[in-house]
Amino acid sequence: MLLSQKIIIISGIGPGLGVKLAVEAAREGAKGVVVAARSQDKLDDAERRIAAVNSDCKVLKCATDISDREQCARLAAAALETFGRIDALVNSAYFHGDMDYPGTANLESWTAVMNTNLIGTLKLTQAVLPAMKQQRSGSIVNINTMAARVVPPLGEAGYAASKAALAVASKFLAKEVGPDGIRVNNVHMGWMWGAPVEGYLQWQAKENGVPVETLIEQIASQIPLRRIPPDEECARAALFLASDYASVVTGATLDVNGGHYMP
Repeated sequence: MLLSQKIIIISGIGPGLGVKLAVEAAREGAKGVVVAARSQDKLDDAERRIAAVNSDCKVLKCATDISDREQCARLAAAALETFGRIDALVNSAYFHGDMDYPGTANLESWTAVMNTNLIGTLKLTQAVLPAMKQQRSGSIVNINTMAARVVPPLGEAGYAASKAALAVASKFLAKEVGPDGIRVNNVHMGWMWGAPVEGYLQWQAKENGVPVETLIEQIASQIPLRRIPPDEECARAALFLASDYASVVTGATLDVNGGHYMP
């Protein structure tokens, strides 16, 4: 299996991609999955879902706000105490912020977005790097967005800017820690069918007085595969970069969007 005997940390456990990353890591044979989120109920839900697909996978639940350096350090220490190593960190935690454009945005509101998506992600990454350097191996997978690759019509400037900054920082980090055997890659997700997008489209359907199915068809028509990829399929693409099959892949950008954006 793809992640046989691996110890994987997943941040940003929630109803969308985060929990699917944890479940798919377990399905792919991970020995242990460390799940991190601010809400205990989301961690408990992840534990139940993981047990349903792989009862042999040990789950460590860590309530963590990644913008707090001490909490990040505690998470890394708990993972090491429990499992003795950290093979991969998948940075999925994020804060979206307002739907905005630079010319009219409340720029002060971008601070919270940057503090989570860029600074918080790097704080958690810095927390696991000492262990990875000591074991001379490790993989950092940063969940990014298609909005950082192409301007969307929705207006996500603050969110996209924070993720674009993360993409640049990731390349610097890949060059920095490559000699230590550590890989760093970005996965730019497009539309993903799961609870967050489903909720958004239901709201849009109500606002515009159209069926949800019409909105789904409009989006799918822009995607060469003619469907909105489900969260779990996108999660598997990200987890490939955490696996040994990607052992020589670092500093790379993987677009996971059904072909919606092609560089």
